[in-house]
Amino acid sequence: MLRAIGDVIGKIGSAIATVVTLPFRAVARLFGGASDSAHGHH
Repeated sequence: MLRAIGDVIGKIGSAIATVVTLPFRAVARLFGGASDSAHGHH
C-alpha cells in the first residue's frame, strides 16, 4: 500500500519537475540566443 502511494507521489513529483523546468529551459535558450546574437561570434 505505502509502496504504491510512494510510487504515485514519485511520478507526480517528476511530472511537476518537468513542467517547472520546461519554461526555465525555454527562457535560458531565449537569453542564450539573444546573448549570442548580441555579442556576435565568440
